[in-house]
Amino acid sequence: MEEIVPVFTLFNGKLGFTEGIIVQWAIIILFFIFSKIFVRNLKENPDKRQSVLEIIVEYINNLVKDNMGEKRKGFAPFIGALAAFILLMNLSGMVGIAPPTRDLSITLSLGAVVFIVIQAYTIKEHGIKEYFVGYTKPVAVILPINIMERIMLPISLSLRLFGNIAAATIIIELIYDSLGNIGWIAQIGIPIPFHFYFDIFDGAIQMLIFIMLTMINIKIIAEH
Repeated sequence: MEEIVPVFTLFNGKLGFTEGIIVQWAIIILFFIFSKIFVRNLKENPDKRQSVLEIIVEYINNLVKDNMGEKRKGFAPFIGALAAFILLMNLSGMVGIAPPTRDLSITLSLGAVVFIVIQAYTIKEHGIKEYFVGYTKPVAVILPINIMERIMLPISLSLRLFGNIAAATIIIELIYDSLGNIGWIAQIGIPIPFHFYFDIFDGAIQMLIFIMLTMINIKIIAEH
């Protein structure tokens, strides 16, 4: 896989914007626009569009309640937005755009967001004093282990997502390169099953793993 380089830079090259960052912005903008469109004119008797939206929202709400408990159902919008964002980035390969999640800096930023949310929620639940006391439980001697565990969570989430998507991207590129040696016409239909597996199936699975581990860790750490 080729080196990821900035598409353009600012401040004499000190601030670079890669293709992945630009695709992220495009996804955020499109997600915002379609959200505004889809939630307009909601009706008491829903039409087909609204019914589909309500099914998705209900599924996310139930997923959060089943894994985090009724007390934390307020996390449903965060988990739903995170899931949609990661899934759309993973699926961008279907339209010929390299998935942003093949860039480690982007998956690390996602892990950092999860880390901040977990720590902020735990402090909100227990207070700043009890938050730091929690690092010494069950015994003070394991303080370094608890600190390392907190730090490794966002890193492991990031590396898992990055590794799987980057590997899938490399495989797809190798498939196209190999078929290109046969002839351009071989690149038209043969790669379709591979796209279904590596872009759709693997992309959805990696998104699901990311949000499931996020929910589980929010619940576990908040109950420390």
